[in-house]
Amino acid sequence: MGRAIGIDLGTTNSCVAIMQGKDAKVIENKEGARTTPSIVAFTSSGERLIGAPAKRQATTNANNTFFATKRLIGRQYSDPEMKNLGVPYKVFAAKNGDAWVKTTDGKEYSPSQIGAFILQNLKEAAEAYLGEEVKDAVITVPAYFNDSQRQATKDAGKIAGLNVLRIINEPTAAALAYGLDKKHGHTIVVYDLGGGTFDVSVLEIGDGVFEVKATNGDTHLGGEDFDNAVVNYLLGEFKKSNGIDLKNDPMAMQRIKEAAEKAKVELSSAMETEVNLPFVTVDASGPKHLNMKLTRAKLES
Repeated sequence: MGRAIGIDLGTTNSCVAIMQGKDAKVIENKEGARTTPSIVAFTSSGERLIGAPAKRQATTNANNTFFATKRLIGRQYSDPEMKNLGVPYKVFAAKNGDAWVKTTDGKEYSPSQIGAFILQNLKEAAEAYLGEEVKDAVITVPAYFNDSQRQATKDAGKIAGLNVLRIINEPTAAALAYGLDKKHGHTIVVYDLGGGTFDVSVLEIGDGVFEVKATNGDTHLGGEDFDNAVVNYLLGEFKKSNGIDLKNDPMAMQRIKEAAEKAKVELSSAMETEVNLPFVTVDASGPKHLNMKLTRAKLES
């Protein structure tokens, strides 16, 4: 029997691990990183890029670079959550009413298919590390995921050529990672603030069995939303200074999004950072540059 892998299919990043003895070993990808950006892109030549290569070209190919698709998986297009996604790519209603994505040349993909490309990439990384084929996997999902979201995640695994042994809740996986299954008769609270979601789960542990007693959270509160708040602030300030709305310029938007994420990270350790984007756009008077200071106080407000 082959080795089973564990996969965290995240909104922003994903990773794959195997058990080595009693310890979990996170497997590095082709770039030598332990996490892979959950991004899939299609180039004008038809090439499919996954992870860091997809992220690197997002600025010049924003409409065909799909990120944060975990927010779409197993959801109907009519879902109120679909109204404020703030993504440059096309999201539309498939024949069954599900939210799907479309490239500029008209190719249509379900979020499960996009997820499958990421899972396939992680599967290949595990196979390269182990030197053998991998067929079985356990995949984590947020505790609040409903049946259709869980099934859509399972479908992604199947498309990727994986036999999904089990879908387990992320807070349960976190508790296992901390060895909390060794404790008996405990009730614990797990806070999970991720790239796309924030959830809080109360787990009861007894005889190595985890039971989710209660879970709540916000499916649209995570790193992506913090980034979007910074993006909207930068857009507003630029419009005030220059009278130009950059929202309809995909290339400018992608550059600003990347700068916003970088600024957010820097403000974790610094009180102030500078966002500097030369030649962000051009009008009749010539090129325009975005240059402004952002403080931690402003970010937190």
